[in-house]
Amino acid sequence: MCMISLADIQAAETRIFPHIIRTPLVHSPTISEMTGANVYLKLETLQKAGSFKVRGATNKILSYVNTTGEQGVVAASAGNHAQGVAVAAHSAGIPATIVMPEWSSLTKQEATKSYGAQVIIHGLTLEESIEKAREIARKGNIFIHPYDDDAVIAGQGTIALEILHDLPGTDMIVVPVGGGGLIAGIATAAKAMKPDIIIIGAQASTCPSAGEALRHGSPCRIQAGKTIADGIRVAETGIHTFSLIQRYVDRHVLASEEEIADAMLLLLERKHVVAEGAGAVPLATLMNGSIDVPSGSNVVLVISGGNVESALLFRVIRQSLVRQGRIMRFSVLLDDQPGTLARILTSIAHERGNILQIHHLQGESDIPVLMARVNIELETRGWNHIKEIKKVLAVAGYDIRME
Repeated sequence: MCMISLADIQAAETRIFPHIIRTPLVHSPTISEMTGANVYLKLETLQKAGSFKVRGATNKILSYVNTTGEQGVVAASAGNHAQGVAVAAHSAGIPATIVMPEWSSLTKQEATKSYGAQVIIHGLTLEESIEKAREIARKGNIFIHPYDDDAVIAGQGTIALEILHDLPGTDMIVVPVGGGGLIAGIATAAKAMKPDIIIIGAQASTCPSAGEALRHGSPCRIQAGKTIADGIRVAETGIHTFSLIQRYVDRHVLASEEEIADAMLLLLERKHVVAEGAGAVPLATLMNGSIDVPSGSNVVLVISGGNVESALLFRVIRQSLVRQGRIMRFSVLLDDQPGTLARILTSIAHERGNILQIHHLQGESDIPVLMARVNIELETRGWNHIKEIKKVLAVAGYDIRME
C-alpha cells in the first residue's frame, strides 16, 4: 500500500521547483458558459517536454541523484514518460537510457534523443520494453516507473498544490487516468488540503482500467482498445496508485473517441490550446454530461499534455468538423461543357459555402461519356447550413450525392 502524504508532495514541490515550469491556471469563459460552471484549465501542455510527466521523473531522479552512479537512470515508454525522464535526467546532469517499443513514432523517438537520452528500440509491446528496461536496471541503473512509484506519484501531486494556491475555492478537479500516477498524487494532496473537494477520474471508454479495478476491488488487466488518448492507454492500474485512487477519488467517468476528438477541437478553436487525446479527456467527459457540476462551481480540468503528432491532429480536426456539420462533402454529375462547373459554384457561393476542395473526374467507366463527376468539399456553419445548401442545389436541378 502506498504511503504518500501531503508532506511528501510538499517536499517534492520544493525539490523540483527550480527544474520545472509552474504552469498557468486559465479561466475559459466559453466553456464556462457552455457548462454553467466556472471552468479553469491547468495547462500542463506548457510544461517542459509538453506534459506533466517531467514532474514525477524529476522528483524521482533528485531523490536518488547521489546513488545513481555513472549508469544513470533507465525507463520504458512510447511517449511522454520517455521525454519527461530524458529532460529530468539532463537537468540533473546524469545519463538516461529510454527503451521504446518498435511501434513508437519516429517523432517521439527523435524528441527523446534531442533531450540527451540514449534510445533503445526493443519490444512489440510496452510490457516487453519495460522488461528490457528492468534488465538494464539490474546492471546498476535506477529504474523509473511511469506511474507506480512513490516518488513519481509525489511529483505529479505538485499540480494540486499549484491549483489550490491559485484557486483556493476549487470545488472539483477532473484528471485523466491511465496507470493512475497523476490522479493519485493530485487526489492525495487535494483531499489533505481541502477534504470536501471532488476528484473525478476521466478515462477513454476503450480503456477503462481504473474503473474496472475499482469494480473488482484490486488492479486487474483489461483488454485495452485503441484510442487517440494513447497517453492513458494503460491496461492495468498500478498497485501503489490503486490504493490512493480507492481512498481519495470520488468518481470515474468515460468519454468516447468522438467526444475526445471534439474536445481537442474545442480546446484548439476556443482557447488556442493544442492538447493530445489524453489531455482532452477531462473536457470530453465534462461536455458529454458524465459529470454533474453545480451551477457556479469552480471546476479545474487538468489538460495533462500537448504531444500530439501533426498528422493525427489533422485527422482529428477534419473528422470532428465533419461530425459537427462544418464540412460538407458531395459529388454531382455535370454536363462536360464550359460554364457548368461555374454555375454550381455560383449557387454555392450565394449560400456562403466556402470551397475547400474540388476534384474533377472524366472518362471513368461509370460516368457517361458527355458528363463529368465533380467531388466538392465545402466549409459550412453547421447542419442547418448544409440543409440550406442542399435545398438550393436541388431547386437548381442538381442531383447531389452526399459523401
